[in-house]
Amino acid sequence: MRRRDFIAGLYAATLWSLSARAQQSGSMRKIGFLVNFLSGESEGQARVKAFADAMRQFGWIEGENLHTEIRYGGDEADRYQRFARELVEMSPDVIVASASPSVAALQRLTQSVPLVFAGVIDPVGAGFVKSLARPGGNTTGFTVFEYSVAGKWLELLRELAPGVRRVAVVRDPSISSGIGQFAAIQALASSSSEMELTAVDARGPAEVAKALSEFGGEPGGGVIVTASSSSTAQREQLYSLALRYRLPTVFPFRYYVAGGGLASYGPDLVAIYARAAEYVDRVLKGAKPRTSRFRLPHSTSSPSISKRPGLSAFPFPTV
Repeated sequence: MRRRDFIAGLYAATLWSLSARAQQSGSMRKIGFLVNFLSGESEGQARVKAFADAMRQFGWIEGENLHTEIRYGGDEADRYQRFARELVEMSPDVIVASASPSVAALQRLTQSVPLVFAGVIDPVGAGFVKSLARPGGNTTGFTVFEYSVAGKWLELLRELAPGVRRVAVVRDPSISSGIGQFAAIQALASSSSEMELTAVDARGPAEVAKALSEFGGEPGGGVIVTASSSSTAQREQLYSLALRYRLPTVFPFRYYVAGGGLASYGPDLVAIYARAAEYVDRVLKGAKPRTSRFRLPHSTSSPSISKRPGLSAFPFPTV
């Protein structure tokens, strides 16, 4: 046996032993994590790692006193529903929900397991919580940004391409945030009689390709891609179409820029998942949401390629 194989086997045996002892002593806690990326995508892996690293700082170590079940939903409703059911049936202490589709799938299945979301734009409009001040129920978490940020995308597009007079806005009209983001952009565009907006509904690759090919056939065009799981799943196609038709494009998050997009304006999403660990830690350490309310301070990020406003945190829910 090679030395490397021996060490790897010994390490695995040690982790198994620690996990077994923790389970026998009743100290092993279980959490679920439903991610809105596929398992091989680096952005999803970065968010999971940031969360795990933060949990470790709170004393929760995978294989010792913590067991995490991770599922990757991508942007497929059937996968979200199937994985949400799997996680709920495991009776975890808490589930981390990444973006709106995972929250929706989980809330259909449980009103008792605490849910901590990260990356939801309009949880009140989506019906996930009752209000920002008092979310109620079993759900709480972090918003990505307020709708006013969507207006910044139009401002940034104007700065990058002053000659743009026509803007295609890629949105998902099936979710409240898709409508809200478009409305914020429309409100700013209405102040300029020279700016023409066109809504492109991201219902599928074929529809997006057809709409942007028609839009790109005329001069003076630019594109804004709003935040949604649909646009995340179709981002490679959006890069290709923007390049083919020479359309300056602004995206909502910097991982789009890292993947090939031109520019973005939005928060540091990976940092949000690190912050979500604090709420999960409070659940695992026995916080009583019925009698305690918590509020985390706003967090700001320094600009790099993207200009990133602060994120918002909700108070702890009543469960």
